[in-house]
Amino acid sequence: QVQLVESGGGLVQAGGSLRLSCAVSGRTFSTDVMGWFRQAPGKEREFVAAVSWSGRSTYYADSVKGRFTISRDNAKNTFYLQMNSLKPEDTAVYYCAAGRGPTTTTTYDYWGQGTQVTVSS
Repeated sequence: QVQLVESGGGLVQAGGSLRLSCAVSGRTFSTDVMGWFRQAPGKEREFVAAVSWSGRSTYYADSVKGRFTISRDNAKNTFYLQMNSLKPEDTAVYYCAAGRGPTTTTTYDYWGQGTQVTVSS
């Protein structure tokens, strides 16, 4: 059974940092694009960042460029989202995903259950 499990969410003040992790099990994801999406209350799920299987190509939403960094460790079947200079508008449930990617939800086959990130002003 394929599982993606996020961790690292929480409450942080504006300007602070968090690091999200996504551990995958049940198959090897070394050839998949890994992505992070987020969904705020009343809004659609939106793309945040993605990384190619090699780690050499990364993709970011304009709203997080320069503040967020995505990375992966294929040996650990884990990928990460380092979030710096957080803003209240970054508040959302963050989901990790695996698939063909990189930026649209329909190109991802597997999803985690989500982790809440709350940024206070």
